[in-house]
Amino acid sequence: MPESDTATAGFGFSTEQVHGGVVPDSAHGARITPIHMSSGFLFDDFGQARDRFAGDDAGYTYTRLGNPTNASLERRVAVLERGVEAILVGSGQAAVTVALLGLLQAGDHVVSASSIYEGTRGLLLQNLGRLGISVDFVDDARDPDAWRALIRPETRLLFGESIPNPKNDVLDIAMVAAVAHEHGVPLVVDNTLATPYLVRPLEHGADIVVHSASKFLAGHGSAIGGVVVDGGRFDWAATGGRFPHLTEPDRALGGRSHVDRHGDRAFVVYARDVVAARLGPTPSPFNAFLIQQGVETLSLRMERHGANALTIARWLDAQPEVANVDHAGLESNPYHDLATRYLPRGAGSVFAFSLAGGRDAAQRFVDALGLFSRMTHLGDVRSLILHPASTTHAQRTPEERAATGIDEGLLRVSVGIEDVEDLIRDLERGLAAVRSAEGPGVGLPADGPAGPTPVAETATVDEDVRSGEFGAPHIVLEEI
Repeated sequence: MPESDTATAGFGFSTEQVHGGVVPDSAHGARITPIHMSSGFLFDDFGQARDRFAGDDAGYTYTRLGNPTNASLERRVAVLERGVEAILVGSGQAAVTVALLGLLQAGDHVVSASSIYEGTRGLLLQNLGRLGISVDFVDDARDPDAWRALIRPETRLLFGESIPNPKNDVLDIAMVAAVAHEHGVPLVVDNTLATPYLVRPLEHGADIVVHSASKFLAGHGSAIGGVVVDGGRFDWAATGGRFPHLTEPDRALGGRSHVDRHGDRAFVVYARDVVAARLGPTPSPFNAFLIQQGVETLSLRMERHGANALTIARWLDAQPEVANVDHAGLESNPYHDLATRYLPRGAGSVFAFSLAGGRDAAQRFVDALGLFSRMTHLGDVRSLILHPASTTHAQRTPEERAATGIDEGLLRVSVGIEDVEDLIRDLERGLAAVRSAEGPGVGLPADGPAGPTPVAETATVDEDVRSGEFGAPHIVLEEI
């Protein structure tokens, strides 16, 4: 693929998200990456076709194997994550699948944090399980010995999410990476909810990063995509034969191994050329274009997302109807120390809170909202809400949900970039509906609900949020 002529090393994040990996349009001088909606690409002659298929010419052959628009987004995300190369695929679920199948074969074993996206959990248990790949889940992801206790001789990777969905229980990336490397296996981290703006897992020892680009990277809820990023630091040759597909001779490479041929890019080339190319989770170049437009404003949006979420988390934490708020930005949260260490720009905007009244209260609350969208998505500029126990986690038994803290009153929110005062008014409507059902004596006058409390009395954008809870400046809301 063509190399970028834009060196962004040494620039700040916001500069890199706009300029990182740019290859100017030499044909027409377009400043924005063009959308190359073409299934295939012409060869100049017989020799060029031969060389491209042999990998000796960096041009394009077929969009399933690579596309200039898709490659532009790949370079941008690789720059932001500090990886050597990235692969764009059709969805976040495809990204996890390609990353795992780039490492695993029948008989292998995975150790994963238990607090992960339900789709990934199902992939590990059902889809990979049918292929003869087993998995164990670590309940206490903060305990290194809990990870060590589950590792077997056939373990080939450790997996976790930097900010897990839906509980905002931050992963100790460096600790888990150290355990993985003790046993000669890589750590794969899903960085969807944090994005590289909040944390770069590769800088803390992770080896491979995946994203659902449909979420915060895009930000607008109009495109689906996923990304796999290779850190290029894991020594595949020193793993004692754990990854024979990367270290043993391959006929397609003229008898050389992927490590021999591609060095620190061995994994990402195999994942692209053998896994993604064969399974075919090809993204539309139009989706790649839309996602890249979103990436160019990522830092601005993440600042606003985080500031809004922390303000709302603090407000919810003070409401008598709310039993618990799972946001690592709160000083009382058990993961606050990890958030302070890994997430100095904020703990993200996806978190959960539980209503003391259980499912009935949750239903009344959700149905009373007018501004929050009731939908299964995350990372949108719009604020979203969902009841996990009856939707995303409905197939788990009550005992399994209880073990992971998914109670009947728990609601997951993805806080958007709207005016926080308007969002709190909407949430107050939800609480008013809960109080109305419970009757007098629950923070209301005896004659029933008095309507939403004025925002000036219920919440303000306090100085901690203005200056940055974890030491970095957030946008002042009134100036947006």
